[in-house]
Amino acid sequence: MGTWATPHNLLAEEFTQRRDEGCTIPIVLRERFAQLNPSTDAWNYAALQPIYDALAALEPEAGLAAREPNELEAIRALRPAGPRDLKWNPSTEEAIDRFHGAWLGRASGCALGKPVEGMGMGRRNGKLCGRSDIKRYLANRGDWPLQDYFSGRDTGDGLKINCELSQRERIAFMEADDDIHYSLIGVHIVRHSGPGFTWIDVAQAWLNHIPFGAICTAETQAYLNYVNRSSRSGPGGWGPTGLNMAATPAFTRRNWNPYREWIGAQIRSDGFAWCCAGKPELAAEFAWRDASWTHERNGIYGEMFCAAMQAAAFVESDPAKLVAIGLSEIPAECRLAQAVRQCLAWIAVSPDWESCMDKVDAAYANMSAVHTINNALICVMSLFYGKMDTVQATAISVMGALDTDCNGATVGSIVGAAAGKARFRMDLAGRLNDTVKPNITGYQQITFAELAVQIHEAWLKTDAYWKERQGAPRSATAKA
Repeated sequence: MGTWATPHNLLAEEFTQRRDEGCTIPIVLRERFAQLNPSTDAWNYAALQPIYDALAALEPEAGLAAREPNELEAIRALRPAGPRDLKWNPSTEEAIDRFHGAWLGRASGCALGKPVEGMGMGRRNGKLCGRSDIKRYLANRGDWPLQDYFSGRDTGDGLKINCELSQRERIAFMEADDDIHYSLIGVHIVRHSGPGFTWIDVAQAWLNHIPFGAICTAETQAYLNYVNRSSRSGPGGWGPTGLNMAATPAFTRRNWNPYREWIGAQIRSDGFAWCCAGKPELAAEFAWRDASWTHERNGIYGEMFCAAMQAAAFVESDPAKLVAIGLSEIPAECRLAQAVRQCLAWIAVSPDWESCMDKVDAAYANMSAVHTINNALICVMSLFYGKMDTVQATAISVMGALDTDCNGATVGSIVGAAAGKARFRMDLAGRLNDTVKPNITGYQQITFAELAVQIHEAWLKTDAYWKERQGAPRSATAKA
């Protein structure tokens, strides 16, 4: 079960993931793994599989597991009070303008961070160096603090950036990127499968539209698990999806998938949230349906948290209230919620974003640069210090480092939805010429104006679906 990485690499990450889940890992397992060679044993299943199975059989810390369930009703039972529905009732013109703004924010934020994605994740001598390297790169070119797309010009400092099509000298459209692909696919799923879509609709949309090489980490492993447990024929015959399936979310999100709490689901929230604009509870539910077959625990909560904020941003522009709404859709004592509350306390006493990020980096110095929690905190602090400005907030999220294009896109989506195109600062977004050129089937080139109309169509369907559901009896948990 390789694909994203070799089985040896996956097993190494599984040790970290099991530790994060509160498991007590026997020393003998670590010793057995340490005896293996990353090169010669990279695919040695005879040695790797028994260790993996032993890790998988460990019991997680019971109290933590109880605070961090994976199923929707259990999550809702542990969430704080929240508004659930903000009663957004826009005109067609206003709705399309706001959806247009959300797309402009997501795309310009993604393009801003794309050239330094690798740099932002950097470590030297075991310590984070992405933020300092980004600052040095910009300062050496007279561009600190960041206010414009990164320039690719060489100053002899030995620092290199990537993605020429997103650099200042060449940018003319939003180039292909997984953060953009998932937003397109999210809206596509709601439009074509309807607001009642299931996780299988999500998986099938990926198979039909996203090249396997265009997905990463948890998505790669879940995709492979899904394919390996599905067939077009078999003893049971075709099911309602046209598949003979043994795949379940509990299997696809976990089997040889040590990335199940990483950022992959968090970056997929936007399309679903836009279709639920003004309805944070439903946005979080859509996010759960999307995340629960690729991620667990805080990996799921990251998408729910961001989706709720993105849906609320069409009505609310106060960052404190947006974060509170996001927190109201995830378990109150999960690690993500605790970290966000701690970040809010740091924001209250930190005079600027850099001093706040010093605290974030110190607290999560050993966490993967593409984990859900540390990147979510960058998004939160950027909304406050960037004052919801469509340039400043995204710029801070990129200067904060770690997964720069993902965080720029997430923050851009929130501030763009709050502003709409009519109030959007076009310093960055204007140079995209309202155009995206993705690399997924069915969306080779399209304008953000066209996409805004598509979201509005999906939002109308979702609004009708939501109102119909409100007329039916609901469980006590769902009312919480």
